[in-house]
Amino acid sequence: MKSPGERVAEVIDPAEMAELLIGWCLEVEAHQKIVIRSTPLASELLLALQAAVLAREAWPTLSVELPGQAGNFYENARDTQLDDFDDVAMAEAKELTAVLGIQAPADARELAGVDPSRIARAARARRPLRERTMKKRWCSTLWPTEAGAQLAGMELEEFAAFVRGATFLDRPDPPAAWGELGAFQASLIDRLQGVRELRIEAEGTDLTLSVKGRSWVNSDGRRNMPSGEVFSGPVENSAEGKVRFTIRSSPSGVDVEGVELVFRNGLVTEAHAERGDDYLQQALGTDEGARRLGEIGIGTNFGITRPVGSILFDEKIGGTVHLALGRSYPETGGRNESALHWDLICDLREGGRLTADGAELLVDGKFTAAS
Repeated sequence: MKSPGERVAEVIDPAEMAELLIGWCLEVEAHQKIVIRSTPLASELLLALQAAVLAREAWPTLSVELPGQAGNFYENARDTQLDDFDDVAMAEAKELTAVLGIQAPADARELAGVDPSRIARAARARRPLRERTMKKRWCSTLWPTEAGAQLAGMELEEFAAFVRGATFLDRPDPPAAWGELGAFQASLIDRLQGVRELRIEAEGTDLTLSVKGRSWVNSDGRRNMPSGEVFSGPVENSAEGKVRFTIRSSPSGVDVEGVELVFRNGLVTEAHAERGDDYLQQALGTDEGARRLGEIGIGTNFGITRPVGSILFDEKIGGTVHLALGRSYPETGGRNESALHWDLICDLREGGRLTADGAELLVDGKFTAAS
């Protein structure tokens, strides 16, 4: 009987995916130091990645997390270990050239039973480590596992085919396909340049925010795989109104659904979730910046046709908008600081719209023609 990894490898060629990640996403060059993080369930891809990095005369370091390792940490860590981090991790962050993170869970809900306050404490403590790493080249992706397929509500081979399509590995020339999407996104950014106010409208949602003076980033697979979004950093005190996020989120394996937020002067003043409300309230209490928006993103990847419970995929769904509570990306001009960065998705594909200074940009999940 074939292992799950072998079954996935029959749908997604690990060597092809490795070449996309190392060549297109990270553009690895000789003598660079590449840290690759995942679990043993991605062994087929990890070995292909090691070979691809070595072929470019660069140095691969494989960091493999055991199933249950994260849960074991939160169960056994003392206060001093929640409120600090290992100096070795910072030394690695300083030395590495690029880092590639591969989601390949054995249990997608491993942390569901962990006290959210412990996760928040560790996130606050590790903020300097994350900030240092974010200054380097980085990319996140996913290798299909049984747990990931179950979360998506699919059989393993079906989920693998879904991932293959979402990453454009089903195209004759995947890098060229990502280049084409990047060109479309560049034209979308041209339409957004100089825009002062965005308005998001849908059932339970009527939210305005300012992006005056902020930059837009073209996410064309160089940062995440799959990708397919343009994003910016809202002016920190500008969000006004209410928003309902209709796509499930699963941060740290906790199901959070039906999130509703009210903003006044950029600050969350009311918050409720139909499911996972405890996690929502803990997240908002992470630090001062957690109640403000750090990002607005517009999904453009129509190869992702439905949510699968992974924010890496779900936030890219073509025709959706996502807002992140917490940390801004400095390259957008955003200045919000937080240990939290939590993307929540508002689906505009049925009865929603996004307007830019009053002009329709996205209606019922479809982009309007440029005027």
